[in-house]
Amino acid sequence: MGPIRIAIAGVGNCASALLQGLSYYGKLRPDRNTGAVLNGSAGLLHPVLGGYVPSNIRVVAAFDVDARKVGKPLAAACTADPNCTTQFAKQLLPSSVKVRMGPVLDGIARHMRRYPVSRTFVVAKARAVDPARVLRDTGAEILLNYLPVGSQRATEAYANACLDAGVSLLNCMPVFIASDPRWAARFAKRGIPLVGDDVKGQVGATILHRTLARLFLERGASIDRTYQLNVGGNTDFLNMLNQERLKSKRISKTEAVQTALPKRLRTSEIHIGPSDYVAWQHDRKVCFLRIEGRGFGDCPIELDVRLSVEDSPNSAGMMIDAIRCLRLARDRGLSGPLLSVSAWTMKHPPKPMGDEQARELVESFIRGASDR
Repeated sequence: MGPIRIAIAGVGNCASALLQGLSYYGKLRPDRNTGAVLNGSAGLLHPVLGGYVPSNIRVVAAFDVDARKVGKPLAAACTADPNCTTQFAKQLLPSSVKVRMGPVLDGIARHMRRYPVSRTFVVAKARAVDPARVLRDTGAEILLNYLPVGSQRATEAYANACLDAGVSLLNCMPVFIASDPRWAARFAKRGIPLVGDDVKGQVGATILHRTLARLFLERGASIDRTYQLNVGGNTDFLNMLNQERLKSKRISKTEAVQTALPKRLRTSEIHIGPSDYVAWQHDRKVCFLRIEGRGFGDCPIELDVRLSVEDSPNSAGMMIDAIRCLRLARDRGLSGPLLSVSAWTMKHPPKPMGDEQARELVESFIRGASDR
């Protein structure tokens, strides 16, 4: 299979984890007879997806606005401050890509300037490039949007660049593009497939919350109220201390749980979202989850769970599949949002559905039995 040429907007922890993953799983090769990969694929849901393995994915362009990353080789930018994710790969794959200056717009929250420079952003004194032109010149097929939460205008600028360049958008953050009918229609009209919005971790707070809620309901219990509180120490959590920038994130995470319930909880009965920033946790996210409900005879049931994960690799575990699904869509000439892939990999998809249904439809899509 040929290379899958991707570009990345935002060379932060998530980008670092994904690029490490491409190196970590870079030696996987499918068996010539069966197409299966038997060894060295732990942590991957699909070692082979539609014939594509992780080593098919190649980064051809990257954008950022931080002085410690702009103009630097991609490998150096991935380990530069303020990145703090775990280094699970010995080294990244060789790459000639250098990080280009992207448009700043609303990509940086003002309150971040109050924190130590090693933990926040230092805006590069460079002229922003035209993202659409770079995407065309490098032959990128898919752009991953890893911008900070709250970057509405900046995300829309990259979405427009994708439309101009004929590039698919994989929208990993909660500015609603794939789930906005107006944006979805624009991509469909241009004949471009996309996936979004707001990545759902491989084994993260959202999928755990949805699974436990479904367990209550499938066993005949009711849910009266629930919360999910998340704390972490990466710049994503630092950025989200600004409540104005957090609005779309709260909507995304709350809807991801509400849509798993047959009857929506009242706003006063559900609270979900990032709650605080603890610098020494670095890229480790800790989730505190509680569900209160009733069982037989209306007797109370209370469930408390603590989940601790390395945040960015948890994201990359889903994106490595979403990238390959988008390439399959492009191979097949599809356009507009991929509904099943978005529902399986994202918190705020265009069409919410149960996780088992989404997974079954994704498997059908991979086999070519479904075009969505």
